[in-house]
Amino acid sequence: MKRNILNSLLAGLLLTGIVSCKTKKAVVKAPVAATVTPAADNKKAENFRLLKGKDVPFNTLSMKGKVNLDMDGTERNVTATIRMKRDEKIWVSITAIAGIEVARALITPDSVLVRNNLQSLATRKPFSYLSRFSSKQVTFKMLQAILSGNTVGDFMTDKATLELIGGVFTLAGNNGDLSYRNTFNTLMKTAKIDMVDAKAGQSLVVVYSDYQQLTDVLIPSVMKINALSGKKKTNIAFDFSKIERNVPLDFPFSVPNRFEIIN
Repeated sequence: MKRNILNSLLAGLLLTGIVSCKTKKAVVKAPVAATVTPAADNKKAENFRLLKGKDVPFNTLSMKGKVNLDMDGTERNVTATIRMKRDEKIWVSITAIAGIEVARALITPDSVLVRNNLQSLATRKPFSYLSRFSSKQVTFKMLQAILSGNTVGDFMTDKATLELIGGVFTLAGNNGDLSYRNTFNTLMKTAKIDMVDAKAGQSLVVVYSDYQQLTDVLIPSVMKINALSGKKKTNIAFDFSKIERNVPLDFPFSVPNRFEIIN
């Protein structure tokens, strides 16, 4: 039973999820026509560079806001803080409405650490453990890109199909058993990612909106994730009210002696 509780928590955490601290500004709406003229639709390399050029560059990134979590019909409203150090670590803290931290996670390219503060449980798993909740093709850099709303490097290959229709791009292809379709908006930012691993019976849909202008870049402040793994359904809606880029961040994670370690 304890393992089931912690595994469910882990699934929710990992599907969860800029130079100055700020509150939300007005949303930058995608115009009817593209703001930048793309290269001819047969110039894939040039258009890849154009789309990547709209990514949010960062050494550190911190996002905090409200989260609505629905797992198999059980709904919760919490506050989440996600901190990232580029290519090194992703730190997640989940706080209940009363201001009590209920869970914390630390993800690195080779490991996943999670602790359940309410039940004094903790676990450490290899990064590959995430394949239980997503495709085995999902890498740390892919997760990092998804959480920040950036382009996914593993999708932008010569074998992928990049179509330009009505001034917006659609990127589609396969990465091993994973089929993907990435839709961009007229701001040349990622609007939707669809990923399906039919062999594993898993799918993940991520939708981005409410783009905020932060100095010279745009970043989505609203992110909705719908995941299906077998018969388990998880829906997560993030509404970030505070986003910081390239500021000093801590990534504290320790397991108190009273905690039970679950393998």
